[in-house]
Amino acid sequence: WLGYFNQTRFNTRWGMWADAHLRRTDFLDRWSQHVVRAGLTYYLADNVRLTAGYACAGSYLSPSGIIRPEHRPWQQVWWSGRTKRLNLVQWIRAEERFNRRVRGDQLADGYGFNWRLRYNFLLQIPLKGETIRPGVPNFVLQNEAFINLGKQITYNYFDQNRFFVGVSYPFNKSLTVQAGYMNLFQQQASGSTFVNNHVARLFLFHTLDFRRQPPAATPPLPQS
Repeated sequence: WLGYFNQTRFNTRWGMWADAHLRRTDFLDRWSQHVVRAGLTYYLADNVRLTAGYACAGSYLSPSGIIRPEHRPWQQVWWSGRTKRLNLVQWIRAEERFNRRVRGDQLADGYGFNWRLRYNFLLQIPLKGETIRPGVPNFVLQNEAFINLGKQITYNYFDQNRFFVGVSYPFNKSLTVQAGYMNLFQQQASGSTFVNNHVARLFLFHTLDFRRQPPAATPPLPQS
């Protein structure tokens, strides 16, 4: 699973969220899914953010390889905090999923609809020192739980859980790479079937800040 994340801050209050993903399955044998997502972010504070946007996803049907399109408006509350060496990021996300109907491995007419709620927490601990800083790797522990809602959901109100453990490495203040293992446990639409996938994950995080920086303070004059 390859992913790219970008958070760009334009000024004190406004910014942008963007991410893109490519997933392969069966030991890299075939494509599984791609997702492109973007949103506009409002900063209530440096550590509390509201985002709303749109995502476009495509799932590759097996064995035909036909791409099933999905349109996904989304809204999110994101917040972070730090206690000593522990750095915690959390978010709650709501998604409105418009999935193309399928018949077997072929596309059918129309779209189905359901809501999905996601709760994510991500814990980072620097492997050296007290703070996250460039050149020092960090231990990463993450879990994200998904719940389905809507009239079309009958048996699988629980959608999936993603548990991740790995290491991140910040090259500088703007660029961080994260790699590790993810367990994806998912309930199928029938409600009686579950899938347990073992995933190698590689993410790149890119942060940009275009706020005007305050001028450097003038050093005090030496006293005579």
